[in-house]
Amino acid sequence: MKLKDRILEKTILKATKTFPAIVVTGPRQSGKTTLFKMLFSKTHTLVSLEDPDIRIRAKEDPIGFLNQYRPPLILDEIQYVPELLSYIKTKIDENRKPGQWLFTGSQNFTLMHNIT
Repeated sequence: MKLKDRILEKTILKATKTFPAIVVTGPRQSGKTTLFKMLFSKTHTLVSLEDPDIRIRAKEDPIGFLNQYRPPLILDEIQYVPELLSYIKTKIDENRKPGQWLFTGSQNFTLMHNIT
């Protein structure tokens, strides 16, 4: 394992002890999902929004989707359903427990606008 990988892992693990939501963005196929799987596969459910059926469910019924998939949760490729973020923000406002919401996404200015 490379030093930069260990530094990134430590940074993410530290952030999940402080913040309720963490987002890792970067180019496709750069290891974002693999990193989250390695660090959180035993504690978080991974849901890929790249899957068309899952993506349609999330878009058509965001509340039902979030009732089906509860935190701790990894939402992979969140840029496909940025509409979910306002619903997730409400959930976070209700419960600010650290490390419950983890997101991956390709670098996308619309996504970054919706996250902030």
